[in-house]
Amino acid sequence: MRIATYNVNGVNGRLPVLLRWLSEAQPDIACLQELKAPQERFPEEPIRDLGYNAIWHGQKSWNGVAILSRVGNIHETRRGLPGEPDDSHSRYIEAVVNGILVGCLYLPNGNPRPGPKFDYKLRWFDRLIAHAEELLDSKQPVVLAGDFNVMPTDLDVYKPKRWLDDALFAPEARAAYATLLKQGWTDALRTRHPGEKIYTFWDYFRNAFGRNVGLRIDHLLLSPSLKKRLVDAQVDVEVRGWEKSSDHAPVWIELSDNRAPKVSPRIRSAPGD
Repeated sequence: MRIATYNVNGVNGRLPVLLRWLSEAQPDIACLQELKAPQERFPEEPIRDLGYNAIWHGQKSWNGVAILSRVGNIHETRRGLPGEPDDSHSRYIEAVVNGILVGCLYLPNGNPRPGPKFDYKLRWFDRLIAHAEELLDSKQPVVLAGDFNVMPTDLDVYKPKRWLDDALFAPEARAAYATLLKQGWTDALRTRHPGEKIYTFWDYFRNAFGRNVGLRIDHLLLSPSLKKRLVDAQVDVEVRGWEKSSDHAPVWIELSDNRAPKVSPRIRSAPGD
């Protein structure tokens, strides 16, 4: 089974790129971020024409996340993280797909730092950590996939010294990501590429992609049972070079068919419960 994550940077404006990638790569499950579209503007029909079911959590002009599947029904279990009832940002959606619990997330950027946006980023990270611990305690096969907006180590950024004041490389953000790993999550891409400079994002400015001046901010974290099934993890770098592409590239993992027990979905839709 192939599970992918892709920050599309506008699902409607870059729909041809998304459809081309889905058609060529054919991930079994795809998590999308930064839809930048209200709920009623999600392009369900053309995506369904490629054989994908979809659920999504939209928001006008900003944020937005979605889960696509071509391997069975999507049983939504949650939209929005618990812990902050007034949070109106569409940044998290969760579902059971083909026996795996999939959490699709778009973590706040947090810039400028310091300031209220950075404070919100850290609060959101704390809520994710608390929810992730509950997911691990459930012993279910779980993947947390998305744009985490954090470079975990110096290896994940082209020039670490130039990013010391940025929210994506702040010590607090990196420490929060490390806390997730200490809980028992496995960073799939880094596990398959230890010690390698590998990026998932290249800015539009100063020919960043052509010079391979990038960041690794899109991650797939695996629960212990899925770590045992990890076969491969890669970045579809070439997609970043397509015309009118997102500034992110899709990231994917391949899992073996040695499945864990089937997960029973539990609906939890209120972000503040």
